[in-house]
Amino acid sequence: MRRDGAVGMAVGVIENGEIVYLKGYGYADREKKMAVTTRTMFRWASVSKPVTAIAAMQLAERGKLDLDADVRHYVPEFPDKGVKITLRDVLRHQAGIVHYDNGPVIRAEKTYADPHPYADVVAALDTFKDSPLVNAPGAKYAYSTHGYILASAVVQRAGAEPFAQQVRERIIEPLHLSTMQPDYQWLAIANRAVGYRKDGEAVVPSTDTDVSWKLGGGGYISDIGDFAAFAKGLIDGRLVGAQTAVQMWTRQTLRDGTPTNYGLGFNVGVVGDGERLRIAHDGSQEKTRTRLEIYPREKRGVVIMTNSEWVDPHPYSEAVFLALQQTAVSFVK
Repeated sequence: MRRDGAVGMAVGVIENGEIVYLKGYGYADREKKMAVTTRTMFRWASVSKPVTAIAAMQLAERGKLDLDADVRHYVPEFPDKGVKITLRDVLRHQAGIVHYDNGPVIRAEKTYADPHPYADVVAALDTFKDSPLVNAPGAKYAYSTHGYILASAVVQRAGAEPFAQQVRERIIEPLHLSTMQPDYQWLAIANRAVGYRKDGEAVVPSTDTDVSWKLGGGGYISDIGDFAAFAKGLIDGRLVGAQTAVQMWTRQTLRDGTPTNYGLGFNVGVVGDGERLRIAHDGSQEKTRTRLEIYPREKRGVVIMTNSEWVDPHPYSEAVFLALQQTAVSFVK
């Protein structure tokens, strides 16, 4: 943290399927000298995408959602792009949906009576739905937060309940996550970390940019305990069945057979001797950088949350894993 000039960070460690270590470092609010604790709330950023993918796969398991149906079957508000786009394409970032800067993002010019219209994930389609595709479905891997807004809308329609409610009922409550929630800026959420960015060489407070419009792609928040408990739930297989987990944690291929490093909602890698399956996802947005990394076969994981936008959490998680492998560590809960 000294090397990177990080302001604040929280770390969680899972060993043998149990959360064995949670700790905060540095400042949640540098100006007020408020330390990061295990109760400090950090944005998940794009680690919200695995949440959306799980909600979708849960519906698929129940026969309520067909991953290979045209998304317009569920969300006719999404314009016809002249080609079939499936939720499977969306979840594996092969649908050709625009991201932030890989093509023109066209917002619908609309006014709303509701002061917070994008809490409805179908209405949030207005932020990008008129944008042209950046590639034909299946032709390329093109990471897209907007694609996961579309996925959340499909989940809402297929599950016949608001997206956030489905996440609460099928993910938050079963895992007993007491702080995980949408990071709605109009709500007074206790213990939110102040975010920091760099202005030249100076470290300055970041913005409180509203992320309600991209809940399914990057809009959740929690403390480090809930972030770790979510990772533990993945390791324990408490959210989806074993066969579904295999689907989600299998590297997807393009239409021409070229493999990618992404499954359905997760980055997928095989390390070491080829037997060590590594499942991960990173997040990056205003106020936060995050990383979730698990080795499900070994029941081991590390989660990192920081309020310093320029700090890459990947080297931190790798350092913790290296220490776990090289040292006999005794943890006290």
